[in-house]
Amino acid sequence: MAETIVTRAPTRIDFGGGWTDVPPISDEIGGFVCNIAISRYATVTVVRGGEQVATTTESVDRAIVDAASRRFRVRDVHIDVHSDFPISAGLGGSSAVGVAVVAALSASRGERMQAAAVAELSREIEINDLGIPGGRQDHYAAAYGGALGLRFAAGGKVQVREIGLDARTRAEIEKRFFILYTGQSRVSGETINAVIDAYKSGDKQVIATLRHMKEIAEFMPDTLANGDLDALGRLVTQQWKYQRSLHPAIPTPEIDEVIARATQAGAVGAKALGASGGGCVLVIASPSNVERVKAAIAPLGQLLPFKVDERGVERCK
Repeated sequence: MAETIVTRAPTRIDFGGGWTDVPPISDEIGGFVCNIAISRYATVTVVRGGEQVATTTESVDRAIVDAASRRFRVRDVHIDVHSDFPISAGLGGSSAVGVAVVAALSASRGERMQAAAVAELSREIEINDLGIPGGRQDHYAAAYGGALGLRFAAGGKVQVREIGLDARTRAEIEKRFFILYTGQSRVSGETINAVIDAYKSGDKQVIATLRHMKEIAEFMPDTLANGDLDALGRLVTQQWKYQRSLHPAIPTPEIDEVIARATQAGAVGAKALGASGGGCVLVIASPSNVERVKAAIAPLGQLLPFKVDERGVERCK
């Protein structure tokens, strides 16, 4: 009899501190990231001992699946990946795929890994097996779900703060926060390598900017816990000011136009998501101008509705 296992893992919105979770930055000056998991999922289906099933056509996802299969030394399984989010859009999608695949293959062996172990193995596959540059925050968001404050230190140490959100705050996030996909996919690895190279070479501006980004992010968990989304929006705007200065490829005319129109319509915060250079933009409206902000940015891309995911990676079947 064929056995079918289905898992899914969420993507995320990164509010601040991105880049500081990437070694050697996280090892040498420390890092801090605040993010939240959302209901845009990578869903993985593993069939053991069954007939061939369709496999993903995305090359990055296929590489992750193949690398994870080698890690788990499986040969008699067929794996399908389905994603309900744009590829290379700054939502941490490849990490969601990695986390879902690791959880599924672990379950196929009758094991259940802890969230941190799933996140670390998923990252190890991306970094060591595939040579994809990046940090840890995306894997932890996909594994844990919910809102997180993540502190990174030397030796790969990660301190996880799970931020409790009350029902009102979750509802406000889902109403006031917009994700707009600009239609531009981007290859984040090139930008990440450029910033890391600048850091390694001792670029004082880049080092100072990364420190500022970490410091701003450290204020974010309390604003979320307190439900002060206007304050979070202001911090997000500050974060983008520093993030865009890290490398010329990070801001684009399309991203700048989205943020300019959102600001003119009364948004309290906005930033590009992920390493940027394209992809998605986060816009935070105030309670009084939600529809006005939405109308201002909607013509510039594809709005991606979402809800807060509080479960992280989970087995669905």
